[in-house]
Amino acid sequence: LKYALAQSNNWISAYLMNRFGPQAVITMARRMGVESHIDPVPAICLGVCDLKLIEMVGAMSTFANQGVYIKPMIITKIEDKNGNVIASFSPKESEAMSEVTAYKMVELMKGVVQSGTGGRIRLVYKLTNPIAGKTGTTQNNSDGWFMGITPDLTSGVWVGAEDRSVHFRSTELGQGSRTALPIWAIYMQKVYADPSLHISKGDFPKPYAPDMDLNFDCGKAEVDYDAVEFIDVF
Repeated sequence: LKYALAQSNNWISAYLMNRFGPQAVITMARRMGVESHIDPVPAICLGVCDLKLIEMVGAMSTFANQGVYIKPMIITKIEDKNGNVIASFSPKESEAMSEVTAYKMVELMKGVVQSGTGGRIRLVYKLTNPIAGKTGTTQNNSDGWFMGITPDLTSGVWVGAEDRSVHFRSTELGQGSRTALPIWAIYMQKVYADPSLHISKGDFPKPYAPDMDLNFDCGKAEVDYDAVEFIDVF
């Protein structure tokens, strides 16, 4: 799973979708704050539904928040000209998954940055702190995505156009790791360079799970594709 996620190997996504079904994925997405319409079809494992960037950021932050979904907010308080607080707002929170499940997903997505499609974060932009992430590229290279997660900050970048006919002419140019990832990486360089933001470079907290080994040392997995049972789910 870690290798497949890191390399954006969609065969594995299709296999999992066949095991659990589209509705299970939609149910989890709803628990993580995704409100946009999602057709219950197997192809959603390939990202065929249209989602908002703010929904994706909120959903991804669930993993960093130990399984708790916190709805993103634009306004936290309103003050008058004298600094008196007229109104204040608190985000809605709900438990979407267990702490252990959230930590597992963070560890899987670390592989994307460490040795997968998000490797430019390490090699080119020299960000060495713990980072989990996921790249994304849509049909005809119309959209490039990168979602980046640190213990203190979850951010997302989308590169595209409202008109889907606007697209890059090749995956080499249009993939998320070439379009969206650099924006995220340069942005995070500026974030870490600003001490007033108090963004830590520490690791994600490990949950207490005495009955489970949470040390995910997968090494460099070698996948024997001849031994993998692929099922046509489309």
